Amino acid sequence: MEHTNNVKHFGNGAGVRTANSAKACFDSIYSHPDPREYYRVLGGLNYVIPDLAKGIFRNLIAALEDLKGRPIKVLDIGCSYGNNAALIRFPLEFASLQQRYMDLQNAEISTRELIALDRHFYASWPKHDVEIVGCDVSQPAIDFARTVGLIDAGVTQNLEQEDLSQASRDALRGVDLIISTGAIGYVTERTLSRVLDAIGEPRPWIASFVLRMFPYDRFASLLDQHGHVTEKLSGVTFVQRRFQSEEEFRKVLHQLEALGIDSRNKEAEGLFHSEFYLSRPSGDCTEHPIEDLASVSSGICLPYGRRFRLGEDSVVRFSP
Repeated sequence: MEHTNNVKHFGNGAGVRTANSAKACFDSIYSHPDPREYYRVLGGLNYVIPDLAKGIFRNLIAALEDLKGRPIKVLDIGCSYGNNAALIRFPLEFASLQQRYMDLQNAEISTRELIALDRHFYASWPKHDVEIVGCDVSQPAIDFARTVGLIDAGVTQNLEQEDLSQASRDALRGVDLIISTGAIGYVTERTLSRVLDAIGEPRPWIASFVLRMFPYDRFASLLDQHGHVTEKLSGVTFVQRRFQSEEEFRKVLHQLEALGIDSRNKEAEGLFHSEFYLSRPSGDCTEHPIEDLASVSSGICLPYGRRFRLGEDSVVRFSP
């Protein structure tokens, strides 16, 4: 376990924008009325972080249920089409959902027909009693996730640029746990500040998987002002996906080098790596240590497709 005041990253807004520009842009996959293209593109890049994160999120939910003695309410920031919600609520895996939507990618069915199929599909599984609010700037993604029953409410405002509406504030009331598996970098502490102000008391837990190229110190500083202690799980990183192109690969390695972060055996092997941060009121840290909540499955031993690698001779190769 590490407290984030021992983690040294640069933390200005320009740094976040520079780091984010190194990543490939996938904006187009969130504009579709259903998630077939989303699963085709990200699944094709071995997007494994939802499966690695789900066990930790389930553990956090169980701990909060034990603390509060009731079902809890979760906010997923950057929820897209509700894949985290699906894995939290149902005994499913991202890989199995990917295969389902890949099979349906070539099927001659409309979005309306797919929605009808999905409503029956998700209703057929045993369901964990948890309320989930999704937050994403993609209206089509939120609409789909709500319609098929993955989330209970949605917030689609761009909270980097605008205050929460009353309807959004109402949706956030009573949130116990905030999660994200890739939102940091797209959102800054401005979004989190607005969300925390809307939630108020009691203070929620915040669980974030953050790519190593993005600073988290400004988030930790904000959370400290709200009475949270932020911890980072020590000794492990979690794979997110393969790099989409050699350009993305080179830019990210350059960004990590500028931060003084060693990419050997991690990003230099062709895979994005993230770290896990958990912020809570200090008393909750004592009762539920982070090591007891975060089951470690880094994903490094999973099978991946061909990927870019930086050799000891500093030559980039595309290989298994």
